[in-house]
Formats: sequence, C-alpha cells, structure tokens
Amino acid sequence: MVTLNTKSLTVPVGIIRLFEFALTLITFSLVASEGHDSTSFWAWCMFTWSFCCFINLLIILLELTSLNAKVPISWDDFTTAFAMLSTLMLLAASVIYPTFYVNYRYSVRIAATVMSFVCFGLYSAEVGLTRAKPGEISGFLSTVPGLLKVLEAFVACIIFISLNSVFYNWFPGLQWCVAVYSICFIIALLIIILTIGRLLPRIPIPLDKCLMGYNILAVLMYLTAVVIWPIYSFQNNPRPAGCFVCYWDSLVVVSCMTGINLIVYIVDTVYSVRLVFVSPA
Repeated sequence: MVTLNTKSLTVPVGIIRLFEFALTLITFSLVASEGHDSTSFWAWCMFTWSFCCFINLLIILLELTSLNAKVPISWDDFTTAFAMLSTLMLLAASVIYPTFYVNYRYSVRIAATVMSFVCFGLYSAEVGLTRAKPGEISGFLSTVPGLLKVLEAFVACIIFISLNSVFYNWFPGLQWCVAVYSICFIIALLIIILTIGRLLPRIPIPLDKCLMGYNILAVLMYLTAVVIWPIYSFQNNPRPAGCFVCYWDSLVVVSCMTGINLIVYIVDTVYSVRLVFVSPA
C-alpha cells in the first residue's frame, strides 16, 4: 500500500519544487500558445521548460508517496544534479528566448520570459539549499567537483545546439573541435549516470586518479579547441553585412562556450589534483 509523505512538502525545498513545477508549466504553455518555430534554439527552450516541468512532477510524486526510497539510485545525487542542470538550462533559455524571439509587440512572450527568469531563481535557491556544505556527508554530485561535472555537460549542450554541420564539415580543424566537445561530453555524462546509479564504487580502479588524469586530458583537448575553433571560424570570415541573427553569431557562441568550458575543466582539475595529492589535515 502506498502512503503519502506530506512531510517532504512542508520543508522549504518541497515548497520550492511545487512553485517550480507550476511556473515551468505556465512558461511552456505561454510559449506553446505563440506557435511553433523550427530553429534549434526554440527547440532547446521548449525542451528545457517541458523537461524541468516533467522531472519536477516526477520527483514530487515519488517523494509524496515515499517511493523515492525504493528507487535503486542515489536520490540525493539525482535531485541535486537535476536542480543544478535545470538552473543552467533555464538560465540559457531565459537568455536565448528573448534574444531571438521577443520584442515589445509580443506581450505573451515577454510574460513567458519573466516566468522563465523566476523559475531560474527558484532552481538556484534549491541548489543553494541542497548543495553539500563543508563537513557534511553527501553524494558526489552535491559537492563542488560533482556540480562542475554537471556544468561541463551543460556547456557542451549549448555548444551542440549552436553547431552548424554544413560549416564545420568543410574544415578538419573544426571537426577535431567537435570531436573534443563530443568525447568530453560523453565522459562527463557517463560519470553523472554512474554516480546516480551508485555504480562508481564498483569499478575496480582508483577513481580519484583516473578522474584527475581525465581532467588533465580534457584541459589539453579544450586548449586545442579554444585556439583552433576561432582560427578556422573567423579567419577571412567577417560578420556578414545586415546580420541580425545568423550562422556567424553561432560561431561566436561556440567560441565563448569553449573558453568557458576550458575554465571549468581547469577548476575541476585543480580539485582533482588536491584530492589526490593533498591529504586531509
């Protein structure tokens, strides 16, 4: 017999999740009422709001019925990773949607943008409440290195939706950059999945040293991409005249996101090195 666990909704995190669900549903409905668009940026925004709404509803239902305790995953890691990922996705959607699809004549779209920013604020508050504090025993994804892994995967997603296959297929250098983004994304996503599934401790290798080695390799790979992508993208390729939103802007987005992910991987590497070589006091 399934029993309702109303206690979870009396705590601040439970109340925040209820507001998150309601506002993401409203945001999705407002944008959907304005019609369909075939661009990848519109698809990203709609996916963001629907994904956050659906997963949040699932979390609320599982916690209300206490079924979350029976799910064979690390629940704390799952909810923390979801909150962090949703925060980043909503920030991106809240910036992308008004940039490409909103002007003063579209009051419904303006309202949707405001709602999206409010949702971003709510998810940010949830991350702040659930993130592991110094000295607390918690899941890996609640720690700074775990949150960095989520951030690395998210930035790679922004890169992917900004890529233009017609453009980068012409240049082997750009194809190498896409390979860098893909390899690092897959490994980061694999680490997140193994963590949520409680499978990392079962791997018979020294994980801390392997993660340190991978992070160093990822930094080196992103260093090549942060140099190669702008060279092949902008050399003899000035911004087209009259370009408001065009492929050239996507090249700039990829360049900026590559630099951001390089910084994230460097920070992650520093944490990994400290974990391996700096013994606790």
